[in-house]
Amino acid sequence: MNIVFAISEVEELVKTGGLADVGKALPLALNALGDDVTIVMPYYQVLADQLNLPTVTEQQTLFTEGQVYHFDIRHMLWHGIPVYFIDSPVHFMREGLYANAFEGYEDNGERFSFFSGAVLQTLKAIDTRADVIHCHDWHTAMLPFLLTYEQSGFFKETKTVFTIHNAAFQGVHKLETIPFLRHHPHILAQVHGGYINMLQSGIEFASKVTTVSPNYARELLTDLGSHGLHERLVNRQADLSGILNGCDYTQWNPETDTFLPENYSVDNLHPKTSCKRVLQEKCGLPPKAAVPLLGMVCRLTEQKGFAYILPILDDLIKHNIQMVIVGTGDPKVCMDLGEFAQQHPDQFAFINGFSSEHAHLVEAGADFFLMPSQFEPCGLNQMYSLAYGTIPIVRSVGGLKDTVIDYSNSDNGTGFVFDDPTPHALLSCIRRALLAFYEDAGKFREMQQRGMRTRFTWEAAAKDYQQLYASTQH
Repeated sequence: MNIVFAISEVEELVKTGGLADVGKALPLALNALGDDVTIVMPYYQVLADQLNLPTVTEQQTLFTEGQVYHFDIRHMLWHGIPVYFIDSPVHFMREGLYANAFEGYEDNGERFSFFSGAVLQTLKAIDTRADVIHCHDWHTAMLPFLLTYEQSGFFKETKTVFTIHNAAFQGVHKLETIPFLRHHPHILAQVHGGYINMLQSGIEFASKVTTVSPNYARELLTDLGSHGLHERLVNRQADLSGILNGCDYTQWNPETDTFLPENYSVDNLHPKTSCKRVLQEKCGLPPKAAVPLLGMVCRLTEQKGFAYILPILDDLIKHNIQMVIVGTGDPKVCMDLGEFAQQHPDQFAFINGFSSEHAHLVEAGADFFLMPSQFEPCGLNQMYSLAYGTIPIVRSVGGLKDTVIDYSNSDNGTGFVFDDPTPHALLSCIRRALLAFYEDAGKFREMQQRGMRTRFTWEAAAKDYQQLYASTQH
């Protein structure tokens, strides 16, 4: 099939989060299965500075009521996939993709509504008739709406798939701040109290709606899980599905990982000990092989479960453990973790920052990986942890529930899972994990090896997407 990805970031080209990982891996997997994939994305300043790409058509013009937009289309071939870039300096020549430091750009609603319209104009300009345009998150959520009312006939066979990567980010903007949409003849039905919720429009107008794990798809049908959009999603329930993200095992493989001091495999876990020692040394912790080490790498936000972690640190540190947390984010969380690290320098390390080296070293050197998330649409770190023989401790939400099997199910357990969104439930779960670590080294090793043999591939995900794309054609 002819699939077009309308997406705001693609790993390797430009990235702020997990959306970019999907933007890279899924097109490559679909391409490998024989689909024709084209990517359309913004030409950000960071891309313009690096790539300096040629334009491929004459300058394009989009008209809306009382407004004229000019933009160029730039092009490159990337891993055999054509990528077209919307070059509109007024919208995309900025330091950040969506924000300046922590503050989102005030005109994000206008920027990405324009981008959605420019994607359609680009496909006409390059004469690409897509079977399916696959839209991602609120940045492209207005595209199915615009396509529904597009008059030219060019897209009469084209369907849309809309993927929600995280329902917490909905793209809610005042209509008056979006000149691109303000005078659209059908826009007022999308406006509530002067505001437009882009995610909501994407859900309403797309041919099919997907999200990034089967369990998160179920959670989206609840008020809590959908951040208030459940009624819209219940209306589209027949068209909603959850397809689990894959994991890039070329980047996350302890046998070949160049960040590790020693590589190891499911059949030879012994070198994992030297990864632990190097991690301890780099973090300023005493190198003790027999002490269980808990690691965590994430954005320091409420979503990642710090409301459960911070209250139990005093109790947790009474145990014979070490702990390493790597990440940036909420200044208050950073301050609390930094102070705690100063008070317990032999047991607790906090690295305020992010580097690939630290991320890979924690995955390899820790005995346990902590992901007590409030919500987690898919999650990737638990997949990395399993691949590295590092036992995940997770809350039973979203994709974490789909990928980690609790140890109590001893024949196929791969980690430790708790349900209740409370500090006490997390503490009990960690204690259960520590008990297993100390109690039976043989069983613990078997659990590590089970995790390392688990695979969540992009090929499997791509085959599910192929079926979904095919289902839009009837």
